Amino acid sequence: MKVTTCLNPLHTAMSMYGCLLGYTLICEEMKDADIVKLVKRLGYVEGLPVVVDPKIISPKAFIDEVVNDRLPNPFMPDDPRRIATDTSQKLGIRFGETVKSYIAAGKDLNELVVIPMAIAAWFRYLLAVNDKGEAFEVSPDPLKEEFQKKLEGIKWDDPSTYKGQIRPLLANEELFHVDYTKTPLADRIEDYFKKLLAGPGSARKLLQDELK
Repeated sequence: MKVTTCLNPLHTAMSMYGCLLGYTLICEEMKDADIVKLVKRLGYVEGLPVVVDPKIISPKAFIDEVVNDRLPNPFMPDDPRRIATDTSQKLGIRFGETVKSYIAAGKDLNELVVIPMAIAAWFRYLLAVNDKGEAFEVSPDPLKEEFQKKLEGIKWDDPSTYKGQIRPLLANEELFHVDYTKTPLADRIEDYFKKLLAGPGSARKLLQDELK
């Protein structure tokens, strides 16, 4: 419940956009209406329908506490840059398992918005330029150099430089726990990624356009 649905996926999604938007504290992100919409949709709308209920605590009550108490808590000064560490090792368990649950339940994968937004943001994050065009240091990750090399030639402010570079990466079932190219989500991830390459303000615009 915590690792695949109600807490850790929220942390990872908001850390990707938090880094792109220049945040250094999770509690500050929770003052951002667009980020709040992101985590609420991921938890309540996308994750909750397929959560494994441990019967000890209500999954909804758990998300309520995460969203209303834990994430906004200024006395837990967590940094999205820390949460972004080793993201490649987290994508499968934090997002792929929910996608697999949707497939197993015969649910429409087109209902998923934040999960493909988060994966697209991870690729955008690897370009090491924030939403204002300022360079930043990507957090440590065992696959950082390998994936950054595969993204070479892609410019953060020029969608035309995207030539399908992430498409074969989305087929990596070992990494993502699902072959996204066998689902409609690959197209959506690519679409979001290209929108994130539209220059200054593109991350903010994507959040606002997709999370109305």
